[in-house]
Amino acid sequence: MGPPSVTRVVKLSVVVPFYNVQTYAPETLRSLRANARDDFEFLLVDDCSSDGTLEILERAERELPGAILLRHERNGGLATARNTGLDASRGEYVTFLDGDDWVAPGFYEQLIGAAEGLGVDFVRTDHVQFTGKARTIHRVPVGRRDEVLKPRDAILPFDRSTSVDYAYAWAGIYHRRLVDQGLVHFTDGLRTAEDRPWIWRLHREAESFAAVSLLGIFYRRGVASSLTQIGDVRQLDFIRAFDQVVEETAKDPEADRFLLKAVRTYCAIISHHLGSVERFEPSVARKLRSMSAAALKRMPQDVLNQALDSMDLERSVRLRRLRRRPMSAGKVAA
Repeated sequence: MGPPSVTRVVKLSVVVPFYNVQTYAPETLRSLRANARDDFEFLLVDDCSSDGTLEILERAERELPGAILLRHERNGGLATARNTGLDASRGEYVTFLDGDDWVAPGFYEQLIGAAEGLGVDFVRTDHVQFTGKARTIHRVPVGRRDEVLKPRDAILPFDRSTSVDYAYAWAGIYHRRLVDQGLVHFTDGLRTAEDRPWIWRLHREAESFAAVSLLGIFYRRGVASSLTQIGDVRQLDFIRAFDQVVEETAKDPEADRFLLKAVRTYCAIISHHLGSVERFEPSVARKLRSMSAAALKRMPQDVLNQALDSMDLERSVRLRRLRRRPMSAGKVAA
């Protein structure tokens, strides 16, 4: 009879969804190898890729220390793929990476050190955006660094970019207790803006967080297959995402404090999409206008008026005009 088996204690789970990223996946996986540790696990979720991504991941499962391959039988989108990884995770901490991004060697060790040193529920960190050969640094919009802060206090002010507007799930690390409370899971099936209800819930309900000035995440922009580059109907899921933000924030004990920020951000995103409506397919552009008009009518109208009054003239006029748009009864529901 051999020695009793020892269950490996996992310090960090990294959830990495992949979907048709065979061009970039090898670089992502190399960066994970440069972060591997005996107590790290890498949950590689193939979201039913139709290119060579799965074969790359099958090889990684054999060669990358701590790799666990999870497969979807049908494509579920980023939110669902992240949930699949979270459900299988065992780490004391969890973080995310997208299948076409990468991290600097030793970055995750630094991130864990920051989280443990501060003793917070979650940590948010800066990142490097990578477009072609250009690199730009994007910082968490939190002025106080390396300090224990209350997440709720970082939601405001309503008219400036704040921590809830920096909605990148991979730009941070989250303690297991948040996973167990259901605060780190995503709204199943959301195809875009999945990070928005997620970051708002995290800031409303977690107890403590900190922002740190670590640079080690490289976020690839301009990928042709990325949903942010595609003007199809999946982009309209931002309406479902922000409906959820407004609905959940309206139920908060401090709704009066936070609702204006939620509504104003929703309006800004609608205006942004309307301002670049030419990138959408014509039928989707029509749907964007009708669904956005319906969304404005669903918002608490007194708060909406405050939000529109606080915006610049161009956006305010665009949204007021849209709100006046007549619509048939069948188009009111998003």
